[in-house]
Amino acid sequence: MSTENGFPMHTFRCVCHSKLFFGNTNCVSCQRTVAMCPACRQVSAMEELEDGTWKCLRNGCGQRQRFCQNRVEHAACNWGVLFEEKDQTLCTNCRLNQMIPDLSVPGNLEKWQRLEAAKRRVLYIIEAIGLPIGMPDQEELLPLGFEFKADGAKPVSTGHAGGLIVINIKEADSVHREQTRVEFGEPQRTLVGHFRHELGHYYWDLLVKPHHLEAFREKFGNEESPTYTEALQAYYANGPKPNWPKQYVSAYASMHPWEDFAESFATYLDMVAIVTTADHFEQENQRFESYDFDELLNAYREIGIMANEFNREIGLLDLVPEVFTAPVIEKLRFVHTLTG
Repeated sequence: MSTENGFPMHTFRCVCHSKLFFGNTNCVSCQRTVAMCPACRQVSAMEELEDGTWKCLRNGCGQRQRFCQNRVEHAACNWGVLFEEKDQTLCTNCRLNQMIPDLSVPGNLEKWQRLEAAKRRVLYIIEAIGLPIGMPDQEELLPLGFEFKADGAKPVSTGHAGGLIVINIKEADSVHREQTRVEFGEPQRTLVGHFRHELGHYYWDLLVKPHHLEAFREKFGNEESPTYTEALQAYYANGPKPNWPKQYVSAYASMHPWEDFAESFATYLDMVAIVTTADHFEQENQRFESYDFDELLNAYREIGIMANEFNREIGLLDLVPEVFTAPVIEKLRFVHTLTG
């Protein structure tokens, strides 16, 4: 991964010196075609070659590549595929898809495009902090996969099982998502949040269960007692545990240790993303890799206070709604150790 100072950039530069953003496919200033280069991991201006391939114009890169098929055919991606990967038509993110929505249904293309944009942003940070991703052709890691599905004869539940993350595409409908957020009393319900939460379940299977189970149980409790089914039934019958803010990062985290870990994992990714973004825009004076956990948490708190006040001034929800009690902090610290 090629980055400035070791961590991913959140905005980039075109050869015309204008800013480029994570999802750009063209520079709005000079109109050059741009893409996320899989070699330098930067959104960069591209030069089309005579054979129809593209060359990254970022200084020091120059990698030859093709554009992901999902960009060419559906405008659902902005990544490249290295020229050397001659048997691949999809970028590394799109290769993880096992099912996409039926694009003949009106509105499904737009929903899928939103899902892919959120997925790319989350996986970019996942890779940057050093967490492994099991690709379909790997044997040594649990393969990660995604299915984006619509309700049919039976409703589709968003969730994770055995490395497969299923997301109901109606979550990409902002009206439905807001109605659900209010119904369940969730301070934040976003597509990015769904991916971060479900990836927490994936990394529990990949990293925690085989390598850190005892340490997990010390912080989160025994995932076998009660069973997940028993805990789920109790949660929807009785609601969250009394006084849950003293022990958990969210009400839903109080349901079962697996959900507690997934919610803590998602919050940790929020923290990393916000602090490094502020760092990139020079709101903070330190670089991410120089932070220990406590410094990272303190920076997030300070940024949260400022951002929350900005949001309140124009009537938006808090950017950082969580309250970090001592038990919650130790759970976040546990997640932090998985990235080391």
